[in-house]
Amino acid sequence: MIHQEKSPKENLTELKEFVLLGFSEVPHLQWVLFGLFFVIYIIILLGNGTIFLITKLDPALQTPMYFFLGNFSFLEMCYVTATLPRMLMDLWTQKGRISFLACAVQMCFVIMFGGTECLLLTVMAYDRYVAICNPLHYSLVMNHKVCTLLVAGSWISVVPVQIGQTFQIFSLPFCGFNLINHFFCDIPPILKLACGDTFVNEMMVYLVALLLVFTPFLLILISYGKIISTILKLSSDTSRTKAFSTCSSHLFVVAVFFGSGIITYLRPKTQDSTETDKMLSLFYTIVTPLCNPVIYSLRNKDVLMALKKLLCK
Repeated sequence: MIHQEKSPKENLTELKEFVLLGFSEVPHLQWVLFGLFFVIYIIILLGNGTIFLITKLDPALQTPMYFFLGNFSFLEMCYVTATLPRMLMDLWTQKGRISFLACAVQMCFVIMFGGTECLLLTVMAYDRYVAICNPLHYSLVMNHKVCTLLVAGSWISVVPVQIGQTFQIFSLPFCGFNLINHFFCDIPPILKLACGDTFVNEMMVYLVALLLVFTPFLLILISYGKIISTILKLSSDTSRTKAFSTCSSHLFVVAVFFGSGIITYLRPKTQDSTETDKMLSLFYTIVTPLCNPVIYSLRNKDVLMALKKLLCK
């Protein structure tokens, strides 16, 4: 991020609300975008809701892998609900006004769900590591109590960190321009509107990103390094193919989510990075929840079988 000290004297009028610009640069496409994102939102809710439902109801899916997948699908519904309904309302009204408090609440939920997703994807990688690299002890290591604690830790541990970060950012004075060039209240565009010295806040953003984004990503890479090493040692092609197939869906989600997230929050900011950040945000807030049910159902025979049983009832 570009560190800039802005003088509060530029404009002594304290901001009461912000304006989300969203996709206002294409005014002739507002209704097309509304229709597109509305359909996407319904598909995300139906797709992830179905996976969440079948992982809870189908006896064949009562394993740690599907326990994590069910929680991940529920998280995806929460994550997309923190951004898309607001975006749809702004596209419908074409106003984009959001109060100071509403913006803070949205940011808090977005970064909390984002942090939880980073940790939950790490837990899912650990589950695959134990299943493939230590299969004889899998049921002992990944028992129901451990799985519940891992999921609960993923949800709860990010709450105080992200509430603290939100409070720190919105404790800054805001004056002057109130236009946010984004479709939701995200950290980088909000910090650009703050008056005074934002250096500490920017360093905290990097620190939290290193803790909740880069570190989990590094752990996932280490896990998959060991997984791939173990798979390559398997004697039969069938065993290798089966082992790879259980990881490929997770790897795709990891690549899309962490790739876009790391570029957004950890790369140096420039004056021209706003549009890029906006596009990248679509990947980790919308594309990942949209792809999740598709790749986990189309590439997973157990999920397809459970889905067929559910539809036949």
